[in-house]
Amino acid sequence: MVGKVYLVGAGPGDPDLITVKGLRYLQQADVILYDRLVNRELLKHAKDGAQLVYCGKLPNYHTMKQETINHFLVKYAKKGLQVVRLKGGDPFVFGRGGEEAEECSKHNVPFEIVPGITAGIAATAYAGIPVTHRTLSKSFAFITGHQVGDVAAEHQWSHLAKAVDTICVYMGVSQLSTITQRLIQHGKSPQTPIALIHWGTLRDQQTVVGTLATIEEKVKAAKLANPSMIVIGEVVTLHKKLNWFQEEIVTNLPVVHG
Repeated sequence: MVGKVYLVGAGPGDPDLITVKGLRYLQQADVILYDRLVNRELLKHAKDGAQLVYCGKLPNYHTMKQETINHFLVKYAKKGLQVVRLKGGDPFVFGRGGEEAEECSKHNVPFEIVPGITAGIAATAYAGIPVTHRTLSKSFAFITGHQVGDVAAEHQWSHLAKAVDTICVYMGVSQLSTITQRLIQHGKSPQTPIALIHWGTLRDQQTVVGTLATIEEKVKAAKLANPSMIVIGEVVTLHKKLNWFQEEIVTNLPVVHG
């Protein structure tokens, strides 16, 4: 008897942002394979006896190779188990969920995709930056910083610089200098607003705002690192006005006496 694999998006960090369906499958799972950026609070919902398997990946260091993860998904399902692959954000947005679904299909293992809220819209929303706006942004693009240096992807910078109003970059902190340079080289104004959102949707969220010309120095001064979402475009100018989440945190801080 073959089990089933559920590719579940855990959302961007705040555990309350997982979907109702995703939480239900998490509670029913026999095996949970989870990523580094999945909030550990979600694992408290696992049933007694569920097997938890860490599949975390750091930049330039993979605890578990993707091929191994694929193998485990099939292996556990072939034993008749209900398997949840718990992924930060959304499984199909730079989450390699497509590869994992292909592996299940290849071995005739039933699978289901449970979409999650991706950081490109969640971290930006928690920073008061809408990716679309009637007057400021009628289009947006999600890209990965890993494409920097990819010769086959070089032509995309021209399209991104000229044809897209808002650009959200995943996993791009280490390539920030190259990203800003490429966009300026291909026609973006050096004064284009840009923001980096560190640990978006969590209490220690931090947002640094600048322009393509100034952001690198500001990020260095703030000592921002991964995980951070990069958002580029005029919508960044709304951050100061719409920064509801940081204001809420400050408002709800406990009063300390003495």
